[in-house]
Amino acid sequence: MSVEASSRVPLSIVILTKNEEEHLRDCLESCRWADDILVVDSGSRDGTLDIAREMGAYIIHQGWMGFGLQRRFAVSQAAHDWVLCIDADERVSKELADSIQATLSDRAGEDGPHVFSIPRKTWFIGRFLQHGDGYPDRLVRLFNRKYASWDSAPVEERVVSEETPSPLKGDLLHYPSKSFSDFLQKKIRFACMRGEYLHRQGVRAGSCRLITSPFFRFFKFYVAKRGFLDGLPGLLHAVSNSIYGFVKYARMYELELQEEKRRPAAEANPDRQAAPAVQSAND
Repeated sequence: MSVEASSRVPLSIVILTKNEEEHLRDCLESCRWADDILVVDSGSRDGTLDIAREMGAYIIHQGWMGFGLQRRFAVSQAAHDWVLCIDADERVSKELADSIQATLSDRAGEDGPHVFSIPRKTWFIGRFLQHGDGYPDRLVRLFNRKYASWDSAPVEERVVSEETPSPLKGDLLHYPSKSFSDFLQKKIRFACMRGEYLHRQGVRAGSCRLITSPFFRFFKFYVAKRGFLDGLPGLLHAVSNSIYGFVKYARMYELELQEEKRRPAAEANPDRQAAPAVQSAND
């Protein structure tokens, strides 16, 4: 049974959008129980904003800053301190909605915990994955913004808090792609973005990472996390994650080579020296 809004602390659900008319209606339908729904849009040209208005969401326009900064901005604009951050291609299951409402009911003042992780279940090639990286893909999405915030990473962003996240029951349902090719293209695009970000942070790829990362990721998701139990979809999902690791470090290596080619010119002109690369811990 759902907990009445009047008996719990208020909650804002924040959603990032850009051209999400295909997903947004179902997403918002799963959020009707919330006290406040905020859509932060970064330039939709389809029917996204019309759907958001029709469904009663509050809309703010903000140019794209990268996932971390965009989410941080969205949280800062929410009407309430307690926020649930989701994407337009995600749905809040009834079990998760009930779990969140029960968690937020009858809280005394600022009593903890204030940060919660949620299991995400991914729809992939016509079915929900039950193993591997597809489930339970636990993510910190529910928190009190006084005690946690998003980092600034443009992709693979994380919630930062001094608290250890408490687990919630109920799944966040994820519908990331219409097809395998669409899924793989997104993986490659995000891998390049992550590689470029790490390069800017001074992280070096190295031939060892470039070679071992794909094999490690495949073993982790397909064997250790039993992705093989999901049959062929589980295999394809694990291979996609391996490709992600390879492309990320390949992009970093490419940028390192470009930097090395520019270095002789910079050394010949002391007034325009390039900043030295920095060795960093594993990503």
